[in-house]
Amino acid sequence: MKKQPVKTYPTLGCCGLDCGLCPRYYTVGASRCPGCAGLDFFNKHPSCGTITCCVKKNGLEVCAQCDEFPCSKFASWLDKLTIEDSFLTHQKIKLNLYFIKEQGLEKFLKQQAKRIKLLERMLKDFDDGRSKSFYCIATTLLPVTELKALLGEAERKIKVDKVKADDIKTKAKVLRELLNGFAAKGGVELKLRSKSRQ
Repeated sequence: MKKQPVKTYPTLGCCGLDCGLCPRYYTVGASRCPGCAGLDFFNKHPSCGTITCCVKKNGLEVCAQCDEFPCSKFASWLDKLTIEDSFLTHQKIKLNLYFIKEQGLEKFLKQQAKRIKLLERMLKDFDDGRSKSFYCIATTLLPVTELKALLGEAERKIKVDKVKADDIKTKAKVLRELLNGFAAKGGVELKLRSKSRQ
């Protein structure tokens, strides 16, 4: 039986999606997504045209590495993302791909690794069981320097307010308020769009 191709970097989708910042990537159990073409991916997602073209046909990690990027089919999909797509993290796909095209995969992955590290810190110390998706959206859409600063500010506030280490609910509230406050100033949505706004 022919072995399915596995990408070197499953935290980055062929399409430019930040798989390493997705709640499903951090799910424990059978519903966990292993990232783009990661281990056991093809048992969960047997058909993906983008992977077929990018990985199987051209041996690439991401579509931005292709000489034909953006091909006509992909370009029209990219243009629709910020207008029609209710998944807020999809807003970054086009920016991610053009960043990779212009500055290279290695530079993007270094930046993504910083985001992943911050997200993992949030999930470890601030996840009240209801904030994982919110933290994933925030680490995808907000600037890395601000994420780091806001996380530090949350930790300082928790210390000053003498919040107990095991009071995750209060800790999550502090961080969420800081992230929402910064996002609102910059006009960034961190909540899912309602159907009526699409």
